[in-house]
Amino acid sequence: MNPEVTLPAYLTAAFYKFVDLPDFAELKPPLLAFCEAHHVKGMVLLAREGINSTIAGAAPDVHAVLDYLRSDPRLADLEHKTSYADKPPFYRMKVRLKKEIVTMGVPGISPTKMAGTYVAPKDWNALISSPDVVLIDTRNDYEVEIGTFVGAINPDIQTFSQLPPWAEKARELQERNGRKPRVAMFCTGGIRCEKSTALMRAHGFDEVFHLQGGILKYLEQIPPEESLWQGQCFVFDERTSVGHGLVPGTLGICRSCRDPLAKGMTESPLFELGVSCPRCFHTTSDEHKQRARERQRQFQLARARGQMHLGEPQKHTLIKQLLPAHAPVLYSFRRCPYAMRARLALLSAGIRCELREVALAQKPQSLLQASPKGTVPVLVLPDRVIEQSLDIMLWALQQRDPQAWLPDDQRILQSQLALVRQFDDVFKHHLDRYKYPSRYELTDGLSDRNAAAALLHGLNESLTASTFLSGEQWGLADAAIAPFVRQFAHVDKTWFDSQAWQALHAWLVQFEQSDAYLQCMHKYKVWHPDHKPLAYPHVSVST
Repeated sequence: MNPEVTLPAYLTAAFYKFVDLPDFAELKPPLLAFCEAHHVKGMVLLAREGINSTIAGAAPDVHAVLDYLRSDPRLADLEHKTSYADKPPFYRMKVRLKKEIVTMGVPGISPTKMAGTYVAPKDWNALISSPDVVLIDTRNDYEVEIGTFVGAINPDIQTFSQLPPWAEKARELQERNGRKPRVAMFCTGGIRCEKSTALMRAHGFDEVFHLQGGILKYLEQIPPEESLWQGQCFVFDERTSVGHGLVPGTLGICRSCRDPLAKGMTESPLFELGVSCPRCFHTTSDEHKQRARERQRQFQLARARGQMHLGEPQKHTLIKQLLPAHAPVLYSFRRCPYAMRARLALLSAGIRCELREVALAQKPQSLLQASPKGTVPVLVLPDRVIEQSLDIMLWALQQRDPQAWLPDDQRILQSQLALVRQFDDVFKHHLDRYKYPSRYELTDGLSDRNAAAALLHGLNESLTASTFLSGEQWGLADAAIAPFVRQFAHVDKTWFDSQAWQALHAWLVQFEQSDAYLQCMHKYKVWHPDHKPLAYPHVSVST
């Protein structure tokens, strides 16, 4: 019996397809949401001419994304190349819309109609060994520098868009004995040579070939002893380069220009770790280099502490540290005033919880199981569930009240609670009808606006007599009522601002400009059951 083989944690999948996608912009939001829900990182480029991507994550998650893409009939035959890594190749997920999935800048070039002939990796050696074949490396100069095929021509280009003008003048592509030469082209994953062979055919070259699956597929399938590849292959992720078998290479990368560090570069006087290399030293300003030095210093300090300086792994480590075992779970909706005041109280009390942002149109089953009423906020504790926002506030402040939101005098507390309940019952009744008159079969909400305004007039008088509703410092009544006043004000801001409520206006502005409000209103993505926990208050990670 063979011993079990444990694969590294991160599966990388590279794929592309030239296909007509007139609705490519509409594909972005659901694709990004699906990738993030499965914790897949990387880059996807979408354009009218197709898709181009490299993504990484846990194997089941990456395959889930591939299955999702293939559920579109236009991408049903999407092929991908895989490799594994012990470290995350990417730290973020991005989906970008482009004019081209690989920028050549030549109108009318269509790989779907004009690309050259595919040559499988097993047949590639025989083709490029033929003396009548011109072999062209279509990649950028820094990629060619660290590895290429034996006998390949290096166009010495800095961007793919420089290939067409080079091809027009290249001596190697001139006619021989009245006929154009046979041409073989290759690139990292196959996408650039599909487009470049289409270019060559548009220029009248009849026999044009390209390596199917690119260098990566060749290195994956062809053993080293049979290979005509020399050096390493640059890849656009944290691995920097790969060799035969797609084993990650040993080359470093310049953190300034993101180019690979070829042999001998680190010995150059122009090389400074994290700051510059011989390629970029003369193209970056002193200010840029100084920022890079500070970034490198922070990176080294983080490493000395055993932390990662950049990206999601550090963020998730911080969240794990800041979320204690059996942390409360708060189901919330960012704009809901009830949920807002619950978050304000939890923030003031310094109680960390796992926040689950809810889409009201698609309430998660776990919320409905915890609270069948299905309205937010809901706070799930190890021993019970609190379903009312005011109860959540009181629970949080009874655990800890460092800002003294709860008055010691019970008579004052009961007076504040009575004011809050008046706004919960009477003001909220009129607010809903003012904001959504059609929902209540009303012609308009003006009569309800006037009724609510009478209560706001009373608040203004109270705030004229004292700085806050709770006295001379912000407290329970302020936090419980302010989110509703804010919602009322934004129904018709011009009308609200025109009212002679000077003290009320100042109080509301102070609330909306406070640090507590900004933290409370941090945007979270809608929660899914397979998401990693999100800590509230928000964990900020410097990058």
